Amino acid sequence: MGRLRVFYKLLLALLLLPLAFTASAEQKEQLGDWDVHYIVVNSTFFSPEIARQYGVVRSKYNALVNISVLNSDTQQAQTVSMQGTATNLLGTEKKLNFKKVQEGEAIYYLAVFSFRHEETYRFNIEIRRGNTVEKLKFQQKMYVD
Repeated sequence: MGRLRVFYKLLLALLLLPLAFTASAEQKEQLGDWDVHYIVVNSTFFSPEIARQYGVVRSKYNALVNISVLNSDTQQAQTVSMQGTATNLLGTEKKLNFKKVQEGEAIYYLAVFSFRHEETYRFNIEIRRGNTVEKLKFQQKMYVD
């Protein structure tokens, strides 16, 4: 679990916020040999200090996608390349530019995108390591707090 220390530290910060805020709980999907953990939250959930540390612009109209990829057997964090899009229901596509963050053995990938209140996005993310390519797909409705 030490390998996910930073990811879980961010997740814990989210869980300690008042329940009045609307956020999606962390989710996990097994893709091939990987356990892929992901969460999308409003950037205002982070303190100004934490946001500054990770280069996230806090705004009630910005969301943060946080993804961690682990080997399913060993739970060791994986170094991967990641690219993807967030597409609203009208078909407007936003490219997600992921930034790799590593602290100790923990590795996670962050991307920020803007949204409007009650806008639903379909996420399509390609995760690649060598010749292995997996696709993470999910949908989430976003809320301005």
